[in-house]
Amino acid sequence: MFSPGTYIQHDWNMSGEGHDSMSCLFTRNKQKLRTFGLLERPPLAGHMEEVRYKIYLAGRSGVGKSATVAKLTGNDIPKTHMETPGVQTSSCFWPVKVIDINKVTLFHLQFWDAGEMACKKYSHIASACTEKVDCILFLFSLVDKSSFEELHQQISRLSNPQDNIAKIVIATKCDQHAHSEVTQRDIRDFEKTWKIPIVKVKNVPDSTQADINDTVLTLNTICEHLWQRDLILAGKIPKPQRVQEPDTVKRITSDEYV
Repeated sequence: MFSPGTYIQHDWNMSGEGHDSMSCLFTRNKQKLRTFGLLERPPLAGHMEEVRYKIYLAGRSGVGKSATVAKLTGNDIPKTHMETPGVQTSSCFWPVKVIDINKVTLFHLQFWDAGEMACKKYSHIASACTEKVDCILFLFSLVDKSSFEELHQQISRLSNPQDNIAKIVIATKCDQHAHSEVTQRDIRDFEKTWKIPIVKVKNVPDSTQADINDTVLTLNTICEHLWQRDLILAGKIPKPQRVQEPDTVKRITSDEYV
């Protein structure tokens, strides 16, 4: 697991160049990202190289997958939990300054969110979400220890040491400190064992500057891990050593629930 800032400049958005580029991506009050329609593109699209990625969100019902997608794509965060019907896809555009090419690149991120009941009822939904996926976000809730404990099995089922999928864990509901069931030591031990970073997010309906900073950090982290993945695929950097799968974990097949 590399240190943040190894492949992209995380503070680029604070520079003069970054500020000008970011201004067209946020709403007028700068409280959240702008949303773009299916055929719409931000003005940046005509001035920088665009790279596209498919991202799948995995996690049990209620951990905050839909709320996380809403936050990262500039949509309204739901105030109450509702099961996602079928599959929903949402996109966002995010420019980053890539260090190895010293160039700003526009990342087009497409998030795939599937409801737990839909995956159980229709086996083809899971395979559709994971087919040709570039990154998987594994979500758990800090106020639900069992959702954290399920991460090991989810990661082993959805990936293997030989794949070329970027993996990031998202810890939701970090604003509910008093009810947290997952300790900082739990998080450190997980990151040390799996070599996968854990990013904390706070998905609340009324956005603040702190929430915007969370969004920036999360998007930068996703983009940096995707770029590292591309460098590995291009043979420019070696593939990091990963943990071996426990022999007791059965790999998922296309007709099983993810």
